[in-house]
Amino acid sequence: MFRRSNSVSFADFSCPGPIRGIGWGAGRRSSRRLGLCMNDWLEAEKRVEHAQDLSESQRWSEALAELDVAISINPNTAVWHAQRGFILEELDRCAEATDAYERSLDLEPGDHEVALALGTGLARQSRFARAAEVLEELSKNHADFEPAYCQRIHCYAELGLHDQAEQMFYLAQELDPRCPHCFYHVGVSLADRGQMERAIFCWNRALELEPGYIGVNRRIAQANRARGRQEIARDYYLRELRDDPGNIDLLFDLAELAVESGEFSIAVAKFEQIVELEPRNLDARFALGKILLHRGQSKKALTCFEAVEVLGGGQPNIPEFDWRLGEALFANQRAGEARSHLLLAAQQDPDNQDILSLLGDVLFALSCAAQAAECCRRVLAIDADNPFSHHKLARCLSAMDQHEAAADHCQKAIELKPDFCEALLDGARAHIQLGRWRDAREMLRTVLRDDPQNADARRLSSGMWRRKVGRILRRFRPNVR
Repeated sequence: MFRRSNSVSFADFSCPGPIRGIGWGAGRRSSRRLGLCMNDWLEAEKRVEHAQDLSESQRWSEALAELDVAISINPNTAVWHAQRGFILEELDRCAEATDAYERSLDLEPGDHEVALALGTGLARQSRFARAAEVLEELSKNHADFEPAYCQRIHCYAELGLHDQAEQMFYLAQELDPRCPHCFYHVGVSLADRGQMERAIFCWNRALELEPGYIGVNRRIAQANRARGRQEIARDYYLRELRDDPGNIDLLFDLAELAVESGEFSIAVAKFEQIVELEPRNLDARFALGKILLHRGQSKKALTCFEAVEVLGGGQPNIPEFDWRLGEALFANQRAGEARSHLLLAAQQDPDNQDILSLLGDVLFALSCAAQAAECCRRVLAIDADNPFSHHKLARCLSAMDQHEAAADHCQKAIELKPDFCEALLDGARAHIQLGRWRDAREMLRTVLRDDPQNADARRLSSGMWRRKVGRILRRFRPNVR
């Protein structure tokens, strides 16, 4: 999007309006056409002068009210409509601003500064095709007006018309080879085409021409980050932050870069800073919760997620929200609540193996072995060679006294991951239940070979002969009537 320095202001108009102290002539001419009496146009001019004073104090709403009264008295002064457009932009009422610029041009079609304001205003609303049309018409009428070409670089780049964007760049360079905005916009076009090195060159040139150009250092940082140059990216992000302190998007980029670099403490600090600056920033709170959950701080993570839920009206529109909230609830021994959120997450993303696996864990913890087993089977339908899902399915089957099938899935898990200690232990347990002492002993020996002090394996080994003897005795015990 266009930087604020590209937006039209009162000082930008080639023919200054009343807010800049225009002479009375324009007001008189338009008032005569309307048949206004002296008192009417005096009142209109008085309102415009008051709007000037209010604008200089950045009291935009009051300035707009005064200007609207003036225009209601005398609607045919073009520059007043143009200045009204500027005030509306300051109030972030961009659609109304473009209407005001169009009205100004209807009254005075040849004003190239107002045409530029209209084109840039349309671009701010992402109406790039219409903006390009306005700027193209402006170039036809004012062939030596460089900003009309410069801003078309941006529009064509956003429309994916990169050849035309580059053509506009060279035309603009012929008129003003030191325009930093041209280098910025053509850099964006080059980056969109994957020509990152050329884009970085153009952005660096923009900084040479205007060292304080807001947004350029961030662009260079993003380009280097995309190419894996994390340290260089961090340096440019910090440069941008010095020029634009408190920028939430910049802090978010720095936090994400820290996550990518494994610097989780820095990431936590950045996300906490964002939350402090903007308490209702749901994305920052959610990202902070994910990091805390990853670091095993499940209580703090749950606090973050519950705040997101409240601020988001009960169901925030954030990808992964139900998944991560369910994960945090389960980590805090709130399996019943976790199940509700994970069921929603599984409906939203039915092929996500991580969600299905976690849901299976929750259901197993709630003694819903059959439902947990179904989750494991859904994972295996997606990835048949997932050793962990084979093992989890085996545990569910054992809980349902299906020891033969449990032993088979443990064996499959071991084939896929030979050092899978838990699968070896649960496989041994299944074989013991089935009276397969040799198979159970072999699995336990494998565990003890790798971990001689494994308490579960030692306990199962020492107790296995008692189970064997007990089974033999039960076989020959006479029936007592």
